[in-house]
Amino acid sequence: MKKLFILFVFLFCLAGCSSSGQETEGNSQEVVEITVSAAASLTDALNEIKTQFENEHQNIKVTFNFGSSGTLQQQILQGAPADIFFSAAEDKFDELIKKGFIDEGNAVDLVGNKIVLVTPKDSQKGIESFSNLKEKADKISIGIPETVPAGKYAKEMLEAIGEWDSVENKIVYSKDVRQVLTYVETGNVDAGIVYNTDALISSKVNVIATAEAGTHTPIIYPIGVINESKNVEEAKVFFTYMKSENALAILEKYGFSNL
Repeated sequence: MKKLFILFVFLFCLAGCSSSGQETEGNSQEVVEITVSAAASLTDALNEIKTQFENEHQNIKVTFNFGSSGTLQQQILQGAPADIFFSAAEDKFDELIKKGFIDEGNAVDLVGNKIVLVTPKDSQKGIESFSNLKEKADKISIGIPETVPAGKYAKEMLEAIGEWDSVENKIVYSKDVRQVLTYVETGNVDAGIVYNTDALISSKVNVIATAEAGTHTPIIYPIGVINESKNVEEAKVFFTYMKSENALAILEKYGFSNL
């Protein structure tokens, strides 16, 4: 009897442990981290979207790599890990498609933007338009045109209105659009050209003018899944979410326009 009792206790404990192990295994869910390389101008909107997305997809953690679209594109071309590319310029994005880094079926033109002229909040320079920068500004900041889309659009626009040659020697180049905004906010420059979305989040600048349509390449933000992603299924979940009404509403709240 004593041996039977011990055997019964052993089998009971074994069954309990097995059941507990199955429960733990059934309830556990591996968290996968994806990296989204995104234009610096998307910082605030994407951080809000991240919170909502992770609440709804608790098995996916989103990490952002913010920078100028040209710099991010070069990183991807050189093999830096990335699962999603969200660019502020179609040309940087299209090159990745042409070189086989992104499939057109996993890409979409998502939102648009505008570029604006901003000055420090307490500026006494009397700057009222793009056309009087040559007379009233000593230092003007834009992004590096070769790598920063906002800088490319700014240069195109200034050339289109015949002002580039007269202000080129006053330009202070920045590594991304957020650095331009910082230079203006701190008064290190008299004016800067940034995205409308950047100007909207700052209480330290005045928006003086908006570039007219047709004076620069249309500002379109494409997003796509990197083919070499090690977490392609999770990346596609995030890509799909970015096209949802919730994500687009947040982008619109931060000043981006739906296409």
